[in-house]
Amino acid sequence: MGNLKAITFDLWDTLVIDDSDESKRKQLGLRSKFDERRHLLWEALNTVNTIDPETVQLAYNVGDAAFNKVWKEHHITWPIKERLQIILKGLGRELPEDAFDAVVRAHEQMEVEIPPDAMPGAAPVLERLAKRYKLCIVSDAIVSPGTCLRRVLENHGLAKPFSGFAFSDEVGHSKPHRSMFDSASNQLGVNIDEMLHIGDRDHNDVKGPQQLGMKAILFTASRDVDKDSTTADAICDSFDELEAAIDQLDA
Repeated sequence: MGNLKAITFDLWDTLVIDDSDESKRKQLGLRSKFDERRHLLWEALNTVNTIDPETVQLAYNVGDAAFNKVWKEHHITWPIKERLQIILKGLGRELPEDAFDAVVRAHEQMEVEIPPDAMPGAAPVLERLAKRYKLCIVSDAIVSPGTCLRRVLENHGLAKPFSGFAFSDEVGHSKPHRSMFDSASNQLGVNIDEMLHIGDRDHNDVKGPQQLGMKAILFTASRDVDKDSTTADAICDSFDELEAAIDQLDA
């Protein structure tokens, strides 16, 4: 074994398949998450004082655009509570505290109640890796906060191998900001250059960690758009290939 002491994992499209809950929602006759979020806010506002759905949708879309700009350019993921407060401010409307809290909660719980699928083959590989390395999740929290993402992992039996969790809503920055990887190294008690990161996005999961002196594996099982332009130290398209790739990088 070489210098490697810890492995950090992205969550979305690495451990769970992003938006794989949408087909389940459809089968149950439910709205998409996109539509349901807007409907929840409209319904709460409309109960207090009539408002037209299009107005709420427009304000929500503007809120999302602001979120995306801050996320991409400043590496901060506003928690959903803050995002909804901003949207209400834009509408010049208020909600009673209990009604507002219920809308926030419904947003946060959506992916816990109807969860995305786990990545095939993840559980046994994580269990084996945890015997050799310290493991930590390093993940952006876009709508579901870290508290709910832990539950998604627990419900899939994927949380136990991890001894650290760095979620952007808890750290205060999102990937590729250094503080996300600093949080992981502090939680695990290892140096940053003793960690290897695995994730699906070249900018966040490969370039980010590499700039800090880490090695990085691009994981392409569910999202492979960065495959041809990546600077990753290795590319894996399933959990079956992961251990061999890690061994090679740690040789």
